[in-house]
Amino acid sequence: MSRATGGPAGSATGGPASGRSGSAPDRRGPTPRGTAPTPWAGSNPYAAALRAGHGPLFLRRTDGWLLPMEVERWCAGADTVDLEVLDRCEGAVLDVGCGPGRLVAELAARGRTVLGIDVSEAAVAHTVRSGGQSLRRSVFEPLPGEGRWDTVLLMDGNVGIGGDPRALLARVAALLAPGGLLIAETARVDVDERAHVQLVDVTDGHAPGSPFPWAWIGTRALLHRARAGGWRTVAQWTSGERPFVALRSDRSDRSASSSAEPPNSTAVISSQRVR
Repeated sequence: MSRATGGPAGSATGGPASGRSGSAPDRRGPTPRGTAPTPWAGSNPYAAALRAGHGPLFLRRTDGWLLPMEVERWCAGADTVDLEVLDRCEGAVLDVGCGPGRLVAELAARGRTVLGIDVSEAAVAHTVRSGGQSLRRSVFEPLPGEGRWDTVLLMDGNVGIGGDPRALLARVAALLAPGGLLIAETARVDVDERAHVQLVDVTDGHAPGSPFPWAWIGTRALLHRARAGGWRTVAQWTSGERPFVALRSDRSDRSASSSAEPPNSTAVISSQRVR
């Protein structure tokens, strides 16, 4: 998970060539110099949990409320629900907040053009060990292939990055190619909430991380914000009790018949473009 807002960033080049060729993003870019420390980077409860492959790890609100982090699931391979999502991806894929990289690794194994980004050094390292490509970046920093990605993923609650879903949606629209696809996993309840949170290990094995802004947003609230931002809803579904939405940017020059269907659908010819 990439759970941090921006900061000074270095430049990067490369990226999918408008999704219409097999050229891959430049995945060798260095960690941006001068980037401010984030709660998900370095030696902290999140990094320790990824190295161990399990929790306990929680997001703690200032009022003491705890949300458990599903570290074991993130560190495992892509599950059935994940695979359903990946089947809907089109062209070159950017996984924002890729965490330990299970989705990046699965797409790479399929021969897809895919890049994960995460602000956690431990997450990036785990992704690379799993066979994927990843950069240590915030989504709000300059990224390879801006404006040329065919699909952006916001999984595992990453629609809450930065604590401002409207700003995140605008940023994702700028990353996508015209008519590009966003697949986001929303909260399992009807909620639209922002708060400052900390990463904590309740066993007190590690000091809590610094507070940072986060958001929880359900499907209804996200669709409302998306419509206001010029997005078009093309699908919404629930699988394994996990709700998802697929949205298209209004920067569209593609056929209006395109949809977030699995690649075996004739509607998604673009899913083969990376080959």
